[in-house]
Amino acid sequence: MEIRQLITFRMIARTLSFSRTATLLNYVQSSVTAQIQALEEELGVPLFDRLGKRIALTDAGKRLLVYAEKIVDLADEARIVASSEEVPSGTLTMSAPETLCAYRLPAVLRLFRERYPQVKLIFRPMPTSDLKRVVYEGDIDIVFAIDELVHSASLVVEPLLAEPLLLLVASDHPLARQPFVKVQDLQGEPFLLTEAGCSYRSVFERALHEAGIHLTTNLEFSSVEAIKQCVMASMGITFLPKVTVEAELAQGRLQPLVWENYEFHVYSQMLWHKEKWISPALQAFLNVVREVLKEPALEKALSQ
Repeated sequence: MEIRQLITFRMIARTLSFSRTATLLNYVQSSVTAQIQALEEELGVPLFDRLGKRIALTDAGKRLLVYAEKIVDLADEARIVASSEEVPSGTLTMSAPETLCAYRLPAVLRLFRERYPQVKLIFRPMPTSDLKRVVYEGDIDIVFAIDELVHSASLVVEPLLAEPLLLLVASDHPLARQPFVKVQDLQGEPFLLTEAGCSYRSVFERALHEAGIHLTTNLEFSSVEAIKQCVMASMGITFLPKVTVEAELAQGRLQPLVWENYEFHVYSQMLWHKEKWISPALQAFLNVVREVLKEPALEKALSQ
């Protein structure tokens, strides 16, 4: 069993494609096929089911994948440690929801690139609902979330800063003239919200349910920018993190509503696996994130 075979096997398990794996690893496809056949012959079990033009991991393949991930990660760790490089290098993979990608992470990525150009950063977009799973399974080095405080026995969760959430309307909306709104003011109003499963949408829907408000017209968007444009066109009410609408608030194009007796916030957080080896590159990235984003008083406030 060779490391290169396990690297190839792991990539096929991720892509479920021999041809895609060959492209990503710079092999000819026959080499990829030969490596997997040799691995299957050595282990005496098939690792993939060939289902026409599709493939799927067998039970034996799923069991091997757990160990292949560990072996390849340890090999990478050993290579970095043995090289004794003082300057962080290598590859880091990350993922985050749209809100953080657009409004929080650009400053982090710019500073990190300036300081550590030898580190290759790979961003893998994915649904918010998958973020914790992929970092737990080791597919991603670090993920970012904007959510209520995450609790996990297997992940390190580091809150970075509190993110106020605002109820918003167009500046010419009738409710914009009121000093605050009550439950009855919101009943029957059209709401423009992010996709189901979005953390701050869940916070809002829970508050609506507790207040006895039933959504009548609910338009769902995958884009925060689309929501803002529609709300500014007086199509309804939305609920978004303040960081996403600071420009529109300053321009007077959106108006926050004060919902009587309600105040909302979530947290920007970064997560990585507790057993993840903190390579020099990952340590450098964590340090830059803390420098750019972390509120010094947040940790103390949360511990009280």
